[in-house]
Amino acid sequence: MFHPAVAEWFSSAFRAPTEAQRLGWPAIHSGRDTLIAAPTGAGKTLAAFLSCIDSLVRQGVEGALADELQVVYVSPLKALSNDVKQNLAVPLLGVERVLRKMGLPSPEIHTWVRTGDTPASERRKMSRKPPHILVTTPESLYILLTTEKSRRVLRTVRTVIVDEIHAVARDKRGSHLALTLERLDALALEKPVRVGLSATQNPIEEMARFLVGTRHLDSSHNPRCTIINIGHARRMNLGLEVPGSPLSAVCSNETWEEIYDRLAALIRAERTTLVFVTPGAWPSA
Repeated sequence: MFHPAVAEWFSSAFRAPTEAQRLGWPAIHSGRDTLIAAPTGAGKTLAAFLSCIDSLVRQGVEGALADELQVVYVSPLKALSNDVKQNLAVPLLGVERVLRKMGLPSPEIHTWVRTGDTPASERRKMSRKPPHILVTTPESLYILLTTEKSRRVLRTVRTVIVDEIHAVARDKRGSHLALTLERLDALALEKPVRVGLSATQNPIEEMARFLVGTRHLDSSHNPRCTIINIGHARRMNLGLEVPGSPLSAVCSNETWEEIYDRLAALIRAERTTLVFVTPGAWPSA
């Protein structure tokens, strides 16, 4: 279902799609509101973004890609917003290289981050030359909907991706975001497709109702939305590491050296490592 350049990049970067991607792409491609619920690391973000990238690439190859905003990605955290922009650079640059290899036009697909930390000079740039993909937070999207220049930019939005939707649905931020999404619907030239990304929740239908809003429920109050629920279970490989030196109430320097060496070895053996530490247990050195 993807442009050959997008498909070739994905095949070169990954062995196969995850279940979230395999089930999510047909629904998003068809233009249906879609909720993908899966554990962390299941490829949800790329499941949402690759269909959008594919659409932008096809427009660019055909010479029809205008300087207009088409995709809005909403993250509950500013830090996640910056991470997403960096992660978007990988598929965009990869697809660009494949297009050049194929001898096809390589469109410039622009992304932009707007949060509360964005300087005023950067904010003004969006109205002069809109990005194709906007990465923002619920509060910043609300502010964008209140200014005339930003409202003109938002009229062309085709897809809204709401990440970590479970993190905001339960409180006032969720109510605020629900109102913002309805205002965006009313403003846009065509109702944007909503794609929600969530950790597994029960009942997942409640997350879907929040995503689509009350106007998009059927007569039985079921959400008119494709729900892809991968489930909670993940395969785990659990190991217990103990230093060779005798353990005591106070950890000696020699024991800490063993721990550091073992941690370094484990980190070198993997691409990504998270280290969680009990407060006060780690030596200041």
